[in-house]
Amino acid sequence: MQYYVYILGNNRPTLYVGVTSSLAKRIYQHRNNLIKGFTSKYLIHKLLYYEVVNNPQSALGREKQLKNWHREWKLNLIKLKNPEFKDLYSEILK
Repeated sequence: MQYYVYILGNNRPTLYVGVTSSLAKRIYQHRNNLIKGFTSKYLIHKLLYYEVVNNPQSALGREKQLKNWHREWKLNLIKLKNPEFKDLYSEILK
């Protein structure tokens, strides 16, 4: 089973780091405000970055690591894979 660590953002961008075993489903939930909390309050719907991890312990560890990073570090990580900060949601639906 694969796990995903992801970073969502909005137009500001306010950033949110999460982990899931079903990326498309989880992003759908965020985009449609089905998950009450930070992402629905600040309209954080754009998938800006994700990485695949092979086990849940590593995924949770990576999520924790990214959550502790400075904002600038997260933005630089996003720029490496997604320099235009485009929404990657359509890419994961293919």
